[in-house]
Amino acid sequence: MHNIHIDFPLILTLLVLISGVIALLDIIFWAKKRNKKQKKPIVIEYSRSFFPILLIVLVIRSFLIQPYRVPTGSLEPTILPGDFIAVSQFAYGLRLPVLNYKIVKIGEPKRGDIALFRWPENPSIIFIKRVVGVPGDHIVYRNKILKINGVIARQKLIGNALDVEPDSLPVPVQKKMENLLGVKHSIFVQNQGGDLKTVDTIVPKGFYFMMGDNRDASDDSRYWGFVPEQNLVGKAFVTWMSWNSEGHSIRWHRIGKTIR
Repeated sequence: MHNIHIDFPLILTLLVLISGVIALLDIIFWAKKRNKKQKKPIVIEYSRSFFPILLIVLVIRSFLIQPYRVPTGSLEPTILPGDFIAVSQFAYGLRLPVLNYKIVKIGEPKRGDIALFRWPENPSIIFIKRVVGVPGDHIVYRNKILKINGVIARQKLIGNALDVEPDSLPVPVQKKMENLLGVKHSIFVQNQGGDLKTVDTIVPKGFYFMMGDNRDASDDSRYWGFVPEQNLVGKAFVTWMSWNSEGHSIRWHRIGKTIR
């Protein structure tokens, strides 16, 4: 069965345009012709009522902050399935909604950022991964060890853990602290088996190399290549809600957790 992906920004933009046009036409033409006691048609009533609200939501979501629910465990243990995160829309520049065209340059992704982006193979799908390689970086991933520009991203064993994915059995993993050239973060690595793919590549200009922290359970740049700069959506910075679908409960301890 194929997943149905709803393009929320497109729908929201169309609603703003349609309600705005109807409200404007009513102000300029139709309202003058109506009797003062005559009730507004329901379409006009709704358009004039909801246009300001929809416009505010569009501006906030397109240029400031948008929410995102993480469906998988590809970024465990940093981000868990069911985490609701806030994404800074302006971290990598202001972009027009739907067109995703950058109109104001503010910043660029840094190595170690957790970024939201449109999947290169199907831009209607939003992915979230960690930025591992920036333009010009030489990335080598071999025997579950990451090397950037000839420098090994050192790993320190923290202990044993379980990779818990929705609707699947837990997988025993090792939790490690990785030093991504100065950015320290936790990763999951399977002790036996798992991903044994070797990567040796240089990140081209205008592109980024993305990986999940759950190294043996992440569909990322190791498989489908680089992420173009124009596909970037924003930078994740905080978890504002977390829902444990297995236990049907809120993970209260994760609310307000800063994402690094």
